[in-house]
Amino acid sequence: MRSFIRPAALLAALTLAALPATAQQAGGIAADLLKDIDQAQKKLLALAGAMSDSAWNWRPAAGVRSTSEVFQHIAADNYLIPGAMGAAVPAETGIKPEDYSTAQKYESRKIDRAAAITDLEKSFEFLRQALTGTAVEAMDEKVTVFGQSFTRQQMWIMGTTHLHEHLGQLIAYARSNGIVPPWSRGG
Repeated sequence: MRSFIRPAALLAALTLAALPATAQQAGGIAADLLKDIDQAQKKLLALAGAMSDSAWNWRPAAGVRSTSEVFQHIAADNYLIPGAMGAAVPAETGIKPEDYSTAQKYESRKIDRAAAITDLEKSFEFLRQALTGTAVEAMDEKVTVFGQSFTRQQMWIMGTTHLHEHLGQLIAYARSNGIVPPWSRGG
């Protein structure tokens, strides 16, 4: 039997192979956050690949994000959070950091699974570049986001914990659909 690697899977593998070098270029807390982001990305992409089609469209209740909508929400916020700190969000996303409704529009687009995974991968690359581009000395600078004052460091920590919040949510979604996360499978 022949096996084929999907282009998105190959891109993810190549991206993940390059991650340690990226994390080593950053200093201070950014290096630690990059390692954490890399781990979350790896698990999120593995989970996205493990989801069945029915699980991909599943939602636990009316009015709650479906699995695919959670993945798209993660991608949207991977752009929105750095954008709110001044990073230039790619125009093709349509996300304007000062207008949260643009992020909501991005995450509610009707796109297929492959496009959603590709978008997620691109959003992680943007997130990683924005964090790597934040100088250690700039981490204590204040930024105003949604009318509240934070340091850049607080925003980066918030962005990283956001990934884990939704990773936990997606693990629960997967298990509710009888899917064991790939990293939890026994030998």
